[in-house]
Amino acid sequence: MVGGVLLVAVLPAARAAGPAPPAPAGSSTKVAHELRWEVVRSTPHDPDAFLQGLVWYDGGFFESTGRYGRSTIRRVEWPSGRVLRRVDLPPDVFGEGLARVGNRLIQLTWRSGRAFVYDVPSLRILWEFRYKGEGWGLAYDGTSLILSDGTDVLTYLEPAHFTPTRKVVVTWNGQPLQRLNELEYIDGMVWANVWYTDFVVQINPESGRVASYLDLSGLWRSESRPQEAVLNGIAHDPATGRLWVGGKLWPMLFEIRVR
Repeated sequence: MVGGVLLVAVLPAARAAGPAPPAPAGSSTKVAHELRWEVVRSTPHDPDAFLQGLVWYDGGFFESTGRYGRSTIRRVEWPSGRVLRRVDLPPDVFGEGLARVGNRLIQLTWRSGRAFVYDVPSLRILWEFRYKGEGWGLAYDGTSLILSDGTDVLTYLEPAHFTPTRKVVVTWNGQPLQRLNELEYIDGMVWANVWYTDFVVQINPESGRVASYLDLSGLWRSESRPQEAVLNGIAHDPATGRLWVGGKLWPMLFEIRVR
């Protein structure tokens, strides 16, 4: 339900539309375990927002939205979902991942190799920088920015000059895991959406191994759900431990509790 109604039942753990978790490659492979979850509540969200990046900060969200000619960065009130401020991106770029570093926000773009740096209070663009490859998801671990590009590789960047410092190959049950999308750094682990599935994986940042995962395929089902309206968007409040997830063109955000 929308509007802050508490849901007490655990939603059914149906299989995701995407591929099932890969089988272990051998007897020595450490198998990722599935985590249980429940919905705390759902709150309204702009159903026209093609959600690409979600950041919790100071009682509300910063969001990056995509699509050519419709990409934005915005400040969103919680729990109302009302857009308080927005900045439209140039029509020839496609907004992607978003991360906060102190009083700066960094927003990736998909294939243009451009990233924008904003002032947090005003959303004023301060400068932009260039990077190689595609931009999908972005997170900050307190030391480095972590970038996904749709492959099985996470790239770590030094946040002051955005220079790459190392790369980590991600594996799930011994198999390379591609299509890594939106990222969030939570309690020492990198959480990632896997594009076109309902899986969220928790990645060990040193080994790249998926230690555990969530199957959120029962989270939002609708006969009118567009094909591109896939799960995407993870936000965490380190002060309270609260966790939110959303999706592209979803009319709500969900606060969930992982057990």
